[in-house]
Amino acid sequence: MRETIVWTVSLPPAMAQKVDAFAKKEQHTRSETIREALQQYISMKEWELLQAEASARAKAMGIVNDADVERLLDEVRF
Repeated sequence: MRETIVWTVSLPPAMAQKVDAFAKKEQHTRSETIREALQQYISMKEWELLQAEASARAKAMGIVNDADVERLLDEVRF
């Protein structure tokens, strides 16, 4: 059984040329280059979502700055 799924993706010509240029420079295939770019994009978006969730939770707890974090840490340390 195949371990990859094949997709067809349309790109504007200028972007396709950039992908090819990066792939050549890195000695990768187009697929490798696009997989790496997608993985970095997904990781960045997951991080942004995590930060947004953490900010919302902090706000709900009344944490608005570093001093609030230090105060809460001091409370649980002692």
